[in-house]
Amino acid sequence: MARTTAQKKPRGNKKLPLRGKKLPFDKYDLYLNAVQSPDGDVQFYRERYKEFFGAPKKGLTLREDFCAGGAISCEWVKLHKDNTSCGLDLDDEPMNYGRQNYIAKLKPEQQRRVALIKKNVLEPGLPKADIAAATNFSYYIFRDRKTLTDYFTNVCKSVNKKGLFIVDMFGGTACTDASQDRIPIRRGFTYYWEQKDFDPATNYANFGIHFRYKGKMYKNVFTYEWRMWTIPEIKEMMLEAGFDDVAIYWEGSKRDGSGNGKFDRVTEGEACLSWIAYVIGIKK
Repeated sequence: MARTTAQKKPRGNKKLPLRGKKLPFDKYDLYLNAVQSPDGDVQFYRERYKEFFGAPKKGLTLREDFCAGGAISCEWVKLHKDNTSCGLDLDDEPMNYGRQNYIAKLKPEQQRRVALIKKNVLEPGLPKADIAAATNFSYYIFRDRKTLTDYFTNVCKSVNKKGLFIVDMFGGTACTDASQDRIPIRRGFTYYWEQKDFDPATNYANFGIHFRYKGKMYKNVFTYEWRMWTIPEIKEMMLEAGFDDVAIYWEGSKRDGSGNGKFDRVTEGEACLSWIAYVIGIKK
């Protein structure tokens, strides 16, 4: 499931300054452990589908936009023997990694129900799906309203009736300033999430993921150039794109103020330093 803002970060618009350099660790494995929880993600998707449309009588199709290695797509086919999934991305490197390290570890019959496809999500003819998901804030790469609305419209056309479009978001006052979070993820490795800057005139911000391994820092293993969208903007664009309704799910907090990974449907948020939420477009 989604993690606290300090932990759960990104997938979209990765510039890889270290691409081609030999690293003494598997950057995609560290990324998965540091920022993703695909098993929790797919449980959340299934629960929301049941909430809005009841228990499905057959397997469901998930499309994972900006899929990178397709970890979520692989978890989806494990949930039900008739579930199918496909992941879309433009970057061959993470998709090839996913084929070799995620799909290859599935059972043969599960492998037949998942595919990673090189395709631009702005192009017409997206694969049909009961649930489409763009998570880890990947769609923040679209930094103007027209392009993002075009993407949402494309998704709406591709989602079946009685279907969902699920995106996640993060924000809060802490996201309007440069900052860095440090999180140990396993023995010998530390994960760093850095917000490099924020422009209040455009809401553009630059981010980087760094790893410390055996005392040496490897900076900018992944970098991101995003626009920090707001929940009202995303909700308005989903409705403009043709979705019938939009629901918001807000992450609860532990006693220390960090996120607890549990999301409840809300109509009002909470003013806090950092938050994570899901916004779901509903097609009836």
